[in-house]
Amino acid sequence: MPQFYHPPVKRSVEIAGHRTSISLEPLFWDMLREAAAREGMPVNGLVGRIDEERIASPTPCGLAGAIRLWLVAHGRTEGEG
Repeated sequence: MPQFYHPPVKRSVEIAGHRTSISLEPLFWDMLREAAAREGMPVNGLVGRIDEERIASPTPCGLAGAIRLWLVAHGRTEGEG
């Protein structure tokens, strides 16, 4: 059985000076750390950027969903390049 079937894990992040908790599956936490490293920024910085993009969207979803969607979309575009 694959190891990626795991319930969400709640972690605290800081966005624009405010702490908040986000629940993501461990696979997505790993992907988020890897993406932040590729972008040359801390995880909090990348989450803040994703949050700004989410809020600016005409149909914003929740932050955890936005992070998952961002990771999948950026994984797809990197694979296409």
